[in-house]
Amino acid sequence: MIFDLIIAIATVGVAIVLSMPRVSRSTTWRAVVTPLASIIGSGFLLLGPVLNLGYGGYAPLVMLALCLVAYMYGSVIRSNIAAGEDKIIDGTHGKLAQQVETLSSWSLAFAYVISVTYYLNLLGAFSLSLTPFSSALDAKLMTTAVFIIIVLVGWLRGFKSLERLEYVSVGLKLAIIAGLLAGLIAHFGEQAINDRLTFNAQNVSGWPAITMAFGLLITVQGFETSRYLGSNYDATTRIKSMRLAQWLSTLIYLVYILLISYVFAPDEMSSSETAIIDMMGIVAPILPFMLVAAALASQFSAAIADTSGSGGLFSEVSRNRITEPQAYLALGVIGIALTWSADIFAIVSYASRAFAIYYGLQALLAAVIATRQDNGWVRVGFFGLLAALGAAIAIMGQAVE
Repeated sequence: MIFDLIIAIATVGVAIVLSMPRVSRSTTWRAVVTPLASIIGSGFLLLGPVLNLGYGGYAPLVMLALCLVAYMYGSVIRSNIAAGEDKIIDGTHGKLAQQVETLSSWSLAFAYVISVTYYLNLLGAFSLSLTPFSSALDAKLMTTAVFIIIVLVGWLRGFKSLERLEYVSVGLKLAIIAGLLAGLIAHFGEQAINDRLTFNAQNVSGWPAITMAFGLLITVQGFETSRYLGSNYDATTRIKSMRLAQWLSTLIYLVYILLISYVFAPDEMSSSETAIIDMMGIVAPILPFMLVAAALASQFSAAIADTSGSGGLFSEVSRNRITEPQAYLALGVIGIALTWSADIFAIVSYASRAFAIYYGLQALLAAVIATRQDNGWVRVGFFGLLAALGAAIAIMGQAVE
């Protein structure tokens, strides 16, 4: 009961602060919120159980490594923002840079298709997790139904009418995460006082541990959204806000994984996509309901955002040979096929590989621009290594078993 009260106070307090005009109308905060909400969205629902089951007491180190890789790729995106997106597209930085950017846009469009599938499969699982209809079949049926709804809305009306939902869901998600962390801090403190902290054994090691981490890149993805906010914010604001969003998300993730890694025994965890609900039920009865609410709001709005982004990109890079409604239909067909042919962790791995290709191409683009601008071989080499790492993740990333 006390934990429920602590969680409720933290959640309501953060929600009130985020809804204050001084905060909600702040240009810097609004520029930070979009990438921040993307980074700590779906990953928050999966990472705790997955990292603990796979890496045991070393889970925080793996989380730090994932955030570090994400931050390095963030530096790539920031470099390309500083170079000027218009100059890249119009060929000012050379034909090769222009071609790599086009290929990168195609890869991002396809990555969005897989990420929408990932989001909606999580939505399907979480939406039914506290009901009698929580089987894998029921979750896939729910996911398929939501796919059909999204395709129909996109085809008939577009997504403008649903854009406001994204702003509401962002505040809800961040407030619930604050409540979750408050509950975990209280639970961790209680376990520590009673000498019940535990250091779980590592279940994967060596090369399999590395390739499994490769397959989790999608869980810290989202910072690249800052690059595509050019119609709302200037380059300096986007660079600053993306860096701040990555710092904040890293802090949140590390605190979360540290708090969750040493208070649950292996028999209190499972490898299902909704394992976090059962784990949080041990902390406080209110948390499972809050997590389901956050999952429904955030996964649906994220799916809408990426569906819209994918349709726009396919239309743009195909020079309108593919219309947005046609792109939505193709996304729905591919997404439903993936839903019925793969489990959520395989889809996570596919999404990680798809975004690794995009990040690798962005790193290659940064290397090409740095070479053309004669920025020095250290900078060029750094971007080149990140391009190679993106290729390695795309080829070798593995799904959680």
